[in-house]
Amino acid sequence: MKTILITVFSFLLYFPGWLQAALTIEITQGIEGAVPIAVVPFGADGNRYAPPQDVAQIIASDLARSGRFSPVAEQDLIARPVETSQVRFQDWRTLGVENLVIGKVETVGDNQYQVQFRLFDVFRGRQITGYSLPATAERLRYVAHRISDIIYEQLTGDPGAFATRIAYVISESKNGQEEYQLQLADSDGYDPQTLLTSAQPLMSPAWSPDGRKLAYVSFEKRKPSVFVQDIGSGTRKEVASFAGINGAPAWSPDGRSMAVTLSRDGNPEIYSLRLNDGELKRLTFGAAIDTEPVWSPDGKSIVFTSDRGGSPQLYRMSAQGGRAQRLTFEGNYNASADFAPDGKTVAMVHGESGRYRIAVLDLDSSLLRVVSDGQLDESPSFAPNGSMIIYATESGRRGVLAAVSSDGRFRQRLSLREGNVREPVWSPMQESR
Repeated sequence: MKTILITVFSFLLYFPGWLQAALTIEITQGIEGAVPIAVVPFGADGNRYAPPQDVAQIIASDLARSGRFSPVAEQDLIARPVETSQVRFQDWRTLGVENLVIGKVETVGDNQYQVQFRLFDVFRGRQITGYSLPATAERLRYVAHRISDIIYEQLTGDPGAFATRIAYVISESKNGQEEYQLQLADSDGYDPQTLLTSAQPLMSPAWSPDGRKLAYVSFEKRKPSVFVQDIGSGTRKEVASFAGINGAPAWSPDGRSMAVTLSRDGNPEIYSLRLNDGELKRLTFGAAIDTEPVWSPDGKSIVFTSDRGGSPQLYRMSAQGGRAQRLTFEGNYNASADFAPDGKTVAMVHGESGRYRIAVLDLDSSLLRVVSDGQLDESPSFAPNGSMIIYATESGRRGVLAAVSSDGRFRQRLSLREGNVREPVWSPMQESR
């Protein structure tokens, strides 16, 4: 039975077997009424070097996994225009396509490309937008994601989150011992990179607001300590290593402070840690277990998990501490909160009748909506545009990642061919990387 003690003390996580590979995405529930769109293979004639990535395919896959769009299968495309003059809008109207994407990838130097694309409104017969973006061979995939972001925002009015990344924890059994790895990958699971390998458990990764650092809990000293690691340089710093528990790091929106769970005074409580000088401020007091803090996007409040009412539930208090207001009342377990970017809703693990699923709580109406369908779903993390929630779950007796739209209508699963993966967290928006 999952209890709040597992939430606080579940430092010994074992995920046997792992094969280094990209996470494979499988759409498990689509959305009726997804907008039909055609993404034509980009022209690449005359290039001295064939582009190492299929830019159009990446864009189409991005739009499909958003749940908002239904790209036409490549074999069903009625034409393959590269230039505006080659587009016959009437043909695409006949196919029922609402929007059309064309483009080309041109070699401009050794390992250098120029990616051009145009987005059209088929029924109005006009161009909506178009850009020409430079890219090296290594950054072609990233540029494709940026194009997907532009298209998504133009057609929905909301920013895209395809050029973001996810961090997660995996482990591999070697000679009977577990080897833990902290990894990050593109939001579609490609280009996995190992940031840290340890013979001791790693857990609770948390992105800094600028997306340049990750905080996490490491047991490398045979006790839990909180570290902050620079993703670009790999340098890291231990920021909390007090007696007892040091866990659940959460960055403040300005990146200057971190909320952490410490038991330095005997009981697990929430503290605010100022990062430039290490100054601590205790925010909760009492005999209950208080853990899993998360800052509101405006930095004014903190939501956390506590069993002060007899079972694990979510509470909200000022970021300066003080009286806490209980937020959840449905079910006997509500924990692991994560704020939506707009601060209006909170995702959580909702437990009832021995089943643990992801739910979303509207903070104004107190309406709670279950959005996942697993038996043991955990660690929800909102995409930085609020459209999706990534979380950990089980499939075929293995730990996998899954994602669900914030309204619960669209679902997908991300898994390795072998092994298990846990504790996903979605990066913030980044202008570049």
